[in-house]
Amino acid sequence: MYEQPASNPEDATAWSHSLEQIPAYGRETILFVEDETFVRRVTGEVLRSAGYSVLTARSAAEALVLYAQHRGAVGLLLTDVILPGETGLALAGKLRLADPQLKVLFITGYAEQLGRCDLERAECLAKPFSTEVLLRRVKGLLTCSEAPAADPNFVRRACGSA
Repeated sequence: MYEQPASNPEDATAWSHSLEQIPAYGRETILFVEDETFVRRVTGEVLRSAGYSVLTARSAAEALVLYAQHRGAVGLLLTDVILPGETGLALAGKLRLADPQLKVLFITGYAEQLGRCDLERAECLAKPFSTEVLLRRVKGLLTCSEAPAADPNFVRRACGSA
């Protein structure tokens, strides 16, 4: 999913066409926080192609502003663990104070961060991940009737790349 499309216009067209073939998954709003521009752009496009409304932020500070502007609309926080300034873990903690039912999916490229997900009662996805895995995990969280924050035993498995 993270391979940049080649500069060849035919390759870029094929990449755009593959986004058009993503089945609709949902209509919920996702707050996506990622400091890497390319990952933020591509992942945002994939989620939008699947029918989600996506609010994107580069940092926890930006995410807090967006969350306040769209209070009550955000169904899922999708955040990198490592962010400039405040971490995604701290951001999730703040947002869960406002909404204990908020569903969270952490993403990280650092293996040592994967175990932290269990401590936060949240799911985690290892980078790089495929479009299919991302959409399956997002849909699974959004269609679940109980948020991981509400029940400490809801997600008690090791985080991984699914």
